[in-house]
Amino acid sequence: DVQLQASGGGLVQAGGSLRLSCAASGFIFDDYAIAWFRQAPGKEREGVSCISNKDGSTYYVDSVKGRFTIASDNAKKMVYLQMNSLKPEDTAIYYCAATGFQVVHGDPGLILDSNEYDYWGQGTLVTVSS
Repeated sequence: DVQLQASGGGLVQAGGSLRLSCAASGFIFDDYAIAWFRQAPGKEREGVSCISNKDGSTYYVDSVKGRFTIASDNAKKMVYLQMNSLKPEDTAIYYCAATGFQVVHGDPGLILDSNEYDYWGQGTLVTVSS
């Protein structure tokens, strides 16, 4: 069975850092891209970042560029999201999701489109206090 397990959320003050982890199993890790999405209360789900496990290509939404870094460890089948300089507006439940690695090299408008993702993990809550 395909499983994605997100962890690492918590409460942090503005300006602080957190590292989220996504553990994957049940599929050929190298053939997939893993993305992080987030959903704040009362808001739509938003794509944050994506990495191709095939070649390491990455993509970020503008609001997190320069603050968040996505990385993968193919041997461990793990994807990480290092979040620095956190802001209260980063508060949300964060989810990891998987789809074919080709998404990163296709239409940029689809890279962080949740409809493109086949598998989803449960969320991990990130709360940033002001």
